[in-house]
Amino acid sequence: MSIKIAINGYGRIGRQIVRAIYEYGLGDQLKIVAINGSGDLATNAHLT
Repeated sequence: MSIKIAINGYGRIGRQIVRAIYEYGLGDQLKIVAINGSGDLATNAHLT
């Protein structure tokens, strides 16, 4: 069972949280279900 999390704000800290989840292999334990950011999808994907 994974913990569902949402990230409010996709600035410097929000991007680092996403990177850390996947770099440390926590994708099975923590599932990102929503990201609230002011940029469009293509820009946010590029910055990740």
